[in-house]
Amino acid sequence: MKILMLLSNPFMVDPRVHKEAKTLVDEGNEVAVVVWDRRGEYGQEDLIDGVRIVRIHNTALMKVMPNDLFRNPIWWKAAYRKGLELYKGGFDLDTVHCHDLDTLQSGVWLKKKTGCKLVYDAHEIFGYMIEGNVPWVVSKQAFRMEKRLLNWVDHIITVNKAFQAYFASLTDKPVTIVMNCKELVYNEYTSPDNDTFTLIYIGLMTKGRFFPEIIDLVSGIKSVRLIIGGKKEGIYSEVERVCEKYQNVEFVGTIPSSDILPQTHIADATFILVNPSNSNSSTTVFNKQFEAMVCGRPIVLTKDTYAGRMTEELGCGLTIAYDANSIRKAIEELRDNHSLCEELGRNAFRAAKGRYNWEMEKRNLLKVYEKIK
Repeated sequence: MKILMLLSNPFMVDPRVHKEAKTLVDEGNEVAVVVWDRRGEYGQEDLIDGVRIVRIHNTALMKVMPNDLFRNPIWWKAAYRKGLELYKGGFDLDTVHCHDLDTLQSGVWLKKKTGCKLVYDAHEIFGYMIEGNVPWVVSKQAFRMEKRLLNWVDHIITVNKAFQAYFASLTDKPVTIVMNCKELVYNEYTSPDNDTFTLIYIGLMTKGRFFPEIIDLVSGIKSVRLIIGGKKEGIYSEVERVCEKYQNVEFVGTIPSSDILPQTHIADATFILVNPSNSNSSTTVFNKQFEAMVCGRPIVLTKDTYAGRMTEELGCGLTIAYDANSIRKAIEELRDNHSLCEELGRNAFRAAKGRYNWEMEKRNLLKVYEKIK
């Protein structure tokens, strides 16, 4: 089967898409991914783990637009044209696999033109994700657009039961859960060996994730070191500037997805702090959780969220209120209680070995492709 994926980031920083594409290639499919490299950080094409990456860079018109809200329609058309170019060049497009709503319009156009199957892989509930960052009319239009485009979709993939229920309320199209679980790269639990208690966060840095406040907070906690990195999105530059003020904070910038697990495994713990009043944050599950699990490291996470409840059920971290005092207490508790840190880490690793790993999840992905053949 020839599968074309559409993705609105450069691929190198998206481990979910990388894993899915590689899994499909390993099963004998031919996979190409048309991606949006907004900053022009990579070349026009690459071959990564057998996956052909074709990049679209910002055009002159895109560069004069004030933000991505205005660039998106240009990207949709560019992705459609590139997909059609590949199709006419011999890539037959058995299936177009769209990652998130900001690629789905392009996929619908390609389905109408070529008659291919269409898979919608919703990593987020897009309308919820952009709420608060755009005028309310824009997020409302995103919900409407998604509902309209779902009519053309053959199968929906999403990341957890809450999202599955959301899509089931919109359409009768089949919905399959493929969680963002990680590969089991370690055979057994090993405890970290740091002279100084080390926290790590490699991911998106935004105001809604307690950035940059978390940096100032941790800088004032004795015997704690903080490592931070992630995509050049959100408030990346502001975080980098704040990190430079403190000796116990290391900013590592953007690192390849292949380096995230080794870095996490070296650390003592990780965290993801989200405002539970945000509809998207309260219903999603985060990459950080699954990274922590396969590394056998505890996570500090906000309570009263879907992700927080999952952490509590598995006993693999601490859940806290979304405020500075609670965050400080949780970090100090893990720093001062080695046996608790190890217990939570062992629970995390046990959960990864028994259920929450990519070997289990990829079966669900492959079943989707069996159904749509």
